[in-house]
Amino acid sequence: MSPTWQPLILAVAPNGAYKTKADHPHLPMTAHELAESAAACLDAGATMIHLHVRDAGGRHSLDADAYEAATAAIRRAVGDRVVVQMSSEAAGRFAPEQQMASVRAVRPEAVSIGLREIATEAVPERTLADFFQWLADTEIMTQVILYSVTDVHRWQELRRRGMIPEWPYFVLFVLGRYAAEQTSSPSDLLAFLNADDGAYPWAMCAFGRLEHACVMAAAASGGHVRVGFENNLYLPDGSLAADNAALVTHAADAARVLGRPLADAGTVRRLFARGG
Repeated sequence: MSPTWQPLILAVAPNGAYKTKADHPHLPMTAHELAESAAACLDAGATMIHLHVRDAGGRHSLDADAYEAATAAIRRAVGDRVVVQMSSEAAGRFAPEQQMASVRAVRPEAVSIGLREIATEAVPERTLADFFQWLADTEIMTQVILYSVTDVHRWQELRRRGMIPEWPYFVLFVLGRYAAEQTSSPSDLLAFLNADDGAYPWAMCAFGRLEHACVMAAAASGGHVRVGFENNLYLPDGSLAADNAALVTHAADAARVLGRPLADAGTVRRLFARGG
């Protein structure tokens, strides 16, 4: 079967580390708001939520209790029909050891790891290797975030050298993060695909108003997609989206146009389980 026909994993990143309600009044920040957003996005077609939590002042947080509270609220709202992915993003606030410690404390079902944030000169390679081994041993669904072709090559090098153990990883290519005004283009995907070794399933997220065009390009290329207010607030026609579910709806419609069914949470869990 052509990869284009494989079920498409549609994830939503509803808030991110930086935006607030000043950017959009319906940007979810509390556990209750995240749960409401998860339910609406599930109905629209999403099967994974990329979760950021905030502290009392509204700033990005890696507090384990906050993640557990948000996850519990989402589970009450949607049960196990959505995969809850913890973000370990530094956002300029946290050092690599704090990021890794937070993941160990939360022990989430799924986590995203920005490779360039923890594979740094400040982190001994043995510490990095031990962390990835712990993720595998704990059977945490791990998505590795790559912002550039340089990151892709670094990812491949670490695996080749045995610093990263074999595990069913999920790779995320980020389009437009370092482009002018953080605006992506579908053509940005080509460099990632040319550098990728095809070892693992991949997804993409895209900064800016061309998010939907990038979704179409990724879905047509056999990849998976992540949409949401973390990276973009606008619909394909340039108007402000009412909420995250509106962006999910457009992505789901794109998948249907391309003939790709949407994956459910059970499919995602089987794909990224040990031996999946």
